[in-house]
Amino acid sequence: MVIIDLILDHINYLGGVALFIIGLHTVVTHKNLIKRVMGINIMATGIFLFFIAIGNVTGGVPPIEVVGETPVFINPMPSVLILTGIVVSVSITVYALSLVIRIYQTYGTIDQEEIVKIQNEEQTYD
Repeated sequence: MVIIDLILDHINYLGGVALFIIGLHTVVTHKNLIKRVMGINIMATGIFLFFIAIGNVTGGVPPIEVVGETPVFINPMPSVLILTGIVVSVSITVYALSLVIRIYQTYGTIDQEEIVKIQNEEQTYD
């Protein structure tokens, strides 16, 4: 029962690590560029979950001071960093997908191996 309690106490950390590993596996194993962009988004989501889990304090309250009380406050900094990270992640996703569209218009495929073959064929003709 001790192991189960330990896992349940740290389930948010494990979820963040699991999402990151799933995203990393997607980026490494797939040749489709859209799937790779999706994998990067899954990795970012795992990082966001991990940071939010770090900022959580059991029994904590928002950092609003009340006269006469000394509660345990939750650190708002991880949430602020995550909001910035979400904006950056969406921006990177939009830019990456626009590059994928341009690559498809240029090469007619979004498979990385096919693109490398086409580039190698073009270099041999030069």
